[in-house]
Amino acid sequence: MSPLRAVPPSAGRPYAERAAGLRAEAAPAEHYARLARIAYLVLAPSLGRNRRVLSAHWLAQRALAGPQDADPGRAYACVRLRVLRSALETGLPLLRFALPRRAQFPPLVPQVWGLRLLPRACGADELALEQALAEVSGPCRAAHVLRGLEGLDDAEVCRVLDAAGVTDPRAALLEAGALTAPHALLASPEFDPCSLQVRPADPARRRRGGRTLLAGVGALLVCGTLLLLPGDGLGGPRAASAPPYSRHHTAQQALDPAALRRVPDGLWRVSTRRDFTVWPTRGDRTRDNRLLGRALAAWARPGPAVVSSSTPGTPDGPPTGPPQLLYAGEVDAAAVVLFHDGLRVVRYAEPRNADPSGGAALDFARVDGADAVAAGALVVQRRAGRIRYLTAPWTREAGVRDLLAPREAARPLRRDRHGVTDPLTEPEADGGADCRSWQVLELRDGTAARLMTDLGELTPVRLTSGAPSAPHDVSGRAERESWARTACLLPAVRSSGVRSVNSWRYARQRLPEGDGHALWFCTRADTWRGTGSRVLAQFQAPPELSGGAGAPGAVAARAEDSPDCGIRRPLVLAGVLWRSGGGRWYVLAAGSRQFASLTASGGVQGRVDGRLLALPAGEGDRPRLDGVLTDGSRVSALR
Repeated sequence: MSPLRAVPPSAGRPYAERAAGLRAEAAPAEHYARLARIAYLVLAPSLGRNRRVLSAHWLAQRALAGPQDADPGRAYACVRLRVLRSALETGLPLLRFALPRRAQFPPLVPQVWGLRLLPRACGADELALEQALAEVSGPCRAAHVLRGLEGLDDAEVCRVLDAAGVTDPRAALLEAGALTAPHALLASPEFDPCSLQVRPADPARRRRGGRTLLAGVGALLVCGTLLLLPGDGLGGPRAASAPPYSRHHTAQQALDPAALRRVPDGLWRVSTRRDFTVWPTRGDRTRDNRLLGRALAAWARPGPAVVSSSTPGTPDGPPTGPPQLLYAGEVDAAAVVLFHDGLRVVRYAEPRNADPSGGAALDFARVDGADAVAAGALVVQRRAGRIRYLTAPWTREAGVRDLLAPREAARPLRRDRHGVTDPLTEPEADGGADCRSWQVLELRDGTAARLMTDLGELTPVRLTSGAPSAPHDVSGRAERESWARTACLLPAVRSSGVRSVNSWRYARQRLPEGDGHALWFCTRADTWRGTGSRVLAQFQAPPELSGGAGAPGAVAARAEDSPDCGIRRPLVLAGVLWRSGGGRWYVLAAGSRQFASLTASGGVQGRVDGRLLALPAGEGDRPRLDGVLTDGSRVSALR
């Protein structure tokens, strides 16, 4: 049963297609003014207009000095990418222990002494755009320029930003969408670094700057001499054992096992909050300062033997102060330490015998804003397809439930005195035909039973059911049966920093030719960082027509960073191409309760009042779906 995918209209042609009308002999150098304008717009306005003018010319000249492609279209795109990458690098903060990039230095050429070069001032609209660009990030400015000045569609903008080194192009594109200034303003002389006004610099300020420069050079010479002296200088005997930043008092405390924050047993009972901050310090090696020291040192300065991983959007830098010690103990063949610093949970694992040849593992997971449910458990060990969890102190009972066996009761799961569970079978990483079992953790705290599943990260993911406005924990046979047909689709959201997954049955549809009823579900995975959510629209035909009660549903549509099926926009529309038991093809579609009518266009034409659609079709048809809500607004299908 193949999904119906609506093809979105093109929002812009790729550059190579637009460049087909240019003269074949056109070279990137002929577009120097355009490249300089792009650099000027992407550079941070905080640099000042004179500095941005000089930097824009320098970046454009550096980009043109690189190797050129023989094809004019590809050559221009390559040079534009160099300009964007350098302009974005210029706005990066200077790190204390990282070598600065060349673009972060002031421009070498051109240099103008005693004069200030400024673009021509225009109107109030250009000034408003300048102020708006100053308040957004560099990737957002780049996305706005590529979309407005270069005319690229969103997919091409994301591709170019990714090639330029932007970590999250989609987030930059969403941020650029909030800029309301007309794109035509980007072509204004206000932003043309090739059309300039000349103003004199301040002579008195130049004299003060010269004196300051001389004083700085003298101080640098004195400091260099002191640093080369033996003792506490960088060339002294202690320099090899302590990097410069560890001399800071807070940094020294962060690496001191004795300064770790330890929470006593029972604090969670009297605290007004229940999260990781009130987890007691547990484990049989909490006083092993050698183990704790190695864990803190690996966190601050991971060496080549440390294998590190982090969930998307989680910083992996050193601790900013003494972290909280959650656990330190031996689990199977490893010694494991768990820390919490308010924003992240950090797991360090090494061989039990501390053999350095065995290497070590360092994992980071973002947990800010965790409540009692999200702080219910952590993965303490993952080995040979088996997982052990460390459960919260308020967990009264732990059990194991197979999502693909909804009629079976949960099996009790034994925990040791520290809260570490017996091993569970790790869910299949890729689902598919081999997905015959999906074991989840069931936690009871005296008020409810909650299902948590592993998706390849430190924090297990909470599973819920119900409408986006009021999701609730999975309970009852009907909800467990729907999750039995959804579980094997969960690998699609694996290792993406997911916090919770909600499955919402938004429609029930009678199938043509008396083939029974189908169910429509919308499954939404929300992340810890707020962005990067993933949505799957799912079509579940009757079990007798789709391979049995445990057969996964068909994915009708999927989207990323979409508000559909969420608290912000609790609606969804999706469709599939379906073959009946009699061998005839139909287009089936269903929308949530907000839809008043549905329309199919393209390969199949039709319109129905209501939120359910069934039209005869041919094999391979891919019509476009949209609908009208009860308030009169038009909404396209999820994609």
